[in-house]
This record gives sequence, structure tokens and C-alpha cells, in this order.
Amino acid sequence: MPAMPAMRMGAAVLASAMLCAAPAKAAESPRISDGVVKIGVLTDMSSIFSDIGGKGSVVAAQMAVEDFGGKVLGAPVQVVSADHQNKTDVAATLARGWFDNQKVDVIQDALPSSVALAVSNLGKLKHKIVMASGAGTTRLSNEDCSPYTVQYSYDTYAFAANTVKALTKAGDKSWYFLTVDYALGASLEKDATDALSASGGKLAGKAKHPINSADLSSYLLQAQASGAKVIGLANAGADTVNAIKTAADFGIGNGGKQKLAGLHMFISDIHSLGLQAAQGMLLTTSFYWDRDDATRAWSKRFFERTKRMPTLVHAGVYSSTLHYLKAIQAAQTDDSDAVMAKMRDTPVNDFFAKDGRIRADGLMVHDMYLVEVKRPEESKRPWDYYKIKSVIPANEAFRPLSASACALVHK
Repeated sequence: MPAMPAMRMGAAVLASAMLCAAPAKAAESPRISDGVVKIGVLTDMSSIFSDIGGKGSVVAAQMAVEDFGGKVLGAPVQVVSADHQNKTDVAATLARGWFDNQKVDVIQDALPSSVALAVSNLGKLKHKIVMASGAGTTRLSNEDCSPYTVQYSYDTYAFAANTVKALTKAGDKSWYFLTVDYALGASLEKDATDALSASGGKLAGKAKHPINSADLSSYLLQAQASGAKVIGLANAGADTVNAIKTAADFGIGNGGKQKLAGLHMFISDIHSLGLQAAQGMLLTTSFYWDRDDATRAWSKRFFERTKRMPTLVHAGVYSSTLHYLKAIQAAQTDDSDAVMAKMRDTPVNDFFAKDGRIRADGLMVHDMYLVEVKRPEESKRPWDYYKIKSVIPANEAFRPLSASACALVHK
């Protein structure tokens, strides 16, 4: 008989322990898959777009993680990176390995457009988030949109259409397009041509060139012979730089009879060219390091690590990484659907964008800037390259949502 009270006491202690354990378990760290949030920066580190994204994108993602505190919901945040060598098949293989084997939660950067399209399709299949900060093709938020892809920093419509509108408004209505032959070039040319037509301009001709072309002379001679007032460069990176340098040899641009318009230009391109070659060019951008105190403060930190001022892609990678981590915090999980819902519901307010919004088609819309490249004598210090001519409000800078071909918009 004396054993019974002991047994009852033991059972009571056990029951009490179980009751205490239940709330303790519920109070554990919210659900983070695999106990870590892993961010994969997939970019070009060794080819023609390495200055636009590359190692700078990795640094930008790391800075965002550090500024967030290195953890989210008690779980560590890791940044991994890989060089896709500007090869779509390599990028797809790397992304698949990250998703399937390394448990990467989100892929960042994803430039250029051909890579972003492939990775976005894979993300859609795997229910994994892709923050395409470095890709411009409008296909990402139109016919190839995905519920898990955000086109964050810009698109070709915002770049090309706004530049064309500004120049045609000033009287430059005759255009010739020199277009790189892959997804980005096709998107730039289409958006620029549509804007030209809507502005009452005239297409004098166009030509396509292979990516990473060593010699663009024959293409530029064709453009010169067309008599077009403006030669629109629907290419990117080293191809744009080579085109502008070659054009100078034929007296195109830089105050000549024909103007050059960079439809997809970055501050790294201006740095490679130098102000003597690039002066006077008009272009559209989503970020300039010297815009205000906030952009200058962050860019100074970035410069200390890289010895270069950031491109809009680098700034976009930082901003989108921070936005992603904040969404995990708000959702109390890293589940892709829950995080995407929070990212769409929450405006972006930081040095990169003011009141930026992720639309139903996955496009993050924000103000853009029409800038003119300074003359050498106007530049007062290193990287002092742009004069901001005007701010293009978000509702004007991007194609209206009503014109989107994205199936997510028309559910």
C-alpha cells in the first residue's frame, strides 16, 4: 500500500512535467526549415556582367544579413554564392543543386535575363523564391511570371521606354537599334520600339549582334549609314562599352550628328568608358550612389569593401535581401508562400526605394531617375558621373499593371 502514493506521486510529477513541456515546445523558435535561412547569390563573376553584379552582389547580400543581425527568428542566416559563367545551363544546374541538395531558400541577383528566366521557372517548379535584382527582361513579370519571383531593381520597359520618351520629346525622333541577340536585347528593343511609336518617332533600321562581340564595327557602320538621329544600344555590359568606344572611332556620339542612347546602362559602364567618351549621354536608372545622404552613406560602406561604387544591381540585392528577411520575421516562418505574401503586403522603404511595392505580377515598382552623364569638367570627385534631370514616379516609370500579360494578374 505505501507504494501506491509513491506511484501516484510519480505519475503526478510526470503529468506536471508534460504540461510544462507543452507550452515550452510551443514557445520554441518558429518554423525555419532545416534550422537555417540560406541565401544563394547566383551571378556572373567572370564574364561580361561581372562589374554589374558579380562579387559586388555577394558583398551586398552579406551586408544586408549583417545589418539585420545575422539571424532571423533565432536561426542563422548564411550567404552562399556561385559563378554561372554567363551560361544558362550552368546556372540552371547550380540552382537545381542549391534547391535540392543544399536547401537554399532564396536565389538572389540572377543576372542576366536568360539566366533569370531559367532560374525563375525552376523556382516556380520547386516553390522557391527568386529575387531577380539583376535581370531586366519584362518576360519575368509578364508571360513568364511566377508566384515565387520578384523582379526587384528595374525592367527593360523602365529603362528603354523612359529614355526613348525623353529623347523623342526633345525632338530626336529617328532611331536605329543595335540589339544583342538574347532575351534582354529582344525585350529592350521591343519596349523601346513601342515607346518610339507611341511618341510619334520613326524606326530607321535595326541590327542584331551576338553576345560578347569582339568587333561591332560593321553593325555601327550600318547604323551610321541609316541616317538615324539616335542609335539606341539595346545591349549590356562589355557589349555596350565596346559599342560606345567603337562608335567614337566613326564620329558617332559625343557631340556628333548622331547621338548614342544607352538603353541598359550602369554606372560601372560609365566608369569603364570614362567621362570623355560617355559625356552627354541620357539614360534611366533606379539608383545613383550620390542621390542623397542615405545613398551616400550606404555606398561609402560598400566602397570600403569593394573599392568601387555600387551599381543599381548591388543596391537592389541589398534592399531585396533585407526585405526578404523582414518578411520572414513578420511571417514567423521561411515558408515561401507565407514570405511572398508578406513581401507583397509590405512597402519597401530604404535608401534604394521609397514606398516601393511588389505588384501581383511580381514587379517591384518604385521611382526611376532620368540622368545625364556629366562632362569631365563638371565632375568634382571620383565616381561623380550623373546629373539627375528628373524623377520618374513609380506609376509612370513602369508598364501599367492593366497591360500585364501575367496570368497571376488575371486570375
